[in-house]
Amino acid sequence: MSSSAVVVSFQPTKWLARCLDSVVGQADEVILVDNGSENAAIDAYRCPGVKVVRLAENKGFASGVNAGLAVSRGEVVALLNDDAVASPGWIEASRRVLAASDVAAVAPKIVLARRFGEVLLDDEVHFAPGDGRPLGRRVTSATFGGQDVLGSLLGPGLHRLEQGVDGQRWRWTAGRRAVYVPLPETLETSADLSVGTELVLNGEPLPVRRLVDLVNSAGAYLRRDGYAGDCGADLPDDDRWAEKRECFAVTGTALVTTSAVLERVGPLEAGYFAYYEDTDWCWRARLQGYRIMYDPVATVRHVRGLTSGGTLASRTRFLAERNRILTLARCAPLPLALGEARRKFSGGGDDGVAGVLPRALVSALAQRTRLRRRWALKSREVYDRWAGVDVPEEYE
Repeated sequence: MSSSAVVVSFQPTKWLARCLDSVVGQADEVILVDNGSENAAIDAYRCPGVKVVRLAENKGFASGVNAGLAVSRGEVVALLNDDAVASPGWIEASRRVLAASDVAAVAPKIVLARRFGEVLLDDEVHFAPGDGRPLGRRVTSATFGGQDVLGSLLGPGLHRLEQGVDGQRWRWTAGRRAVYVPLPETLETSADLSVGTELVLNGEPLPVRRLVDLVNSAGAYLRRDGYAGDCGADLPDDDRWAEKRECFAVTGTALVTTSAVLERVGPLEAGYFAYYEDTDWCWRARLQGYRIMYDPVATVRHVRGLTSGGTLASRTRFLAERNRILTLARCAPLPLALGEARRKFSGGGDDGVAGVLPRALVSALAQRTRLRRRWALKSREVYDRWAGVDVPEEYE
């Protein structure tokens, strides 16, 4: 079967060249969609044999992918983010999984591009009134090698970054759990963890015990409240993620499907711009009776965060939450979709979604009516089968 790889890029970095180099030898054609980059920035990174599709402005990831799909000729079609690098054999391994006629899409194991140092915390926890999180200590300073890393630490040992009205930032620890600090390239392959490898929290030095790769995505899960997330996100790459399995959905970072499936399921939802377009597409495929697979035979390394082109955090929150609710309206059981919409109308978050939701929700429900003509399963059947499966403990 012939193959095409579609890469969408906006204001590219050096990772684009690495991305293209990783798929040029794997796909019969590589299509690079320039999503409105300024000053022909794409041209500095393109390589021979790559077909370029230029859009006049940034129309978002979903529309960029659709523009590439529209000109692709391969029977197998692979999507790859421009800040991701695929291992040899990725498309061929995916092709074998897609040989099963009921498989709509398959994704590899995706790990973060950088390596991380693991630090174990040993904090007693308490619970504050109105806060269900296990809280250890309040960390206002975190440095590694003299550099501020408070916002870039990952892992279950720390809660999200918070900021007060005075600009002070802090994070709460979460008890006796691991924290992962991104390593500079000089230490990523070092066997000597005794020099310059202490994470300093609030002035207390904590040693790095080992180097690890962290998972970005090993398939995707669906929470019972309608949120989707990446299996294994920010956890060490170990035997938990070594088996091929069916999962609810997969991320568009490195998704492989076929032209025949795309003809039946349709393209990504262009109106989303970015975020949840992959979840929506996989959900639609499931409603048509297809399976979605995770196959760790191949690995993709992903920087994470560069593809958005520097999207502001507030814009990201708005798009992700709006598109989540629209996906529920299009695909989920209606009581769940309408319940989440009511929660948003009654003050669920400060992301600005409530102001645009009335008109958007009407449109999504009209789309649902059209999409239902192709459903082989009821929305309740898909939800009951997958809601709560593979969900991390903290979200159950």
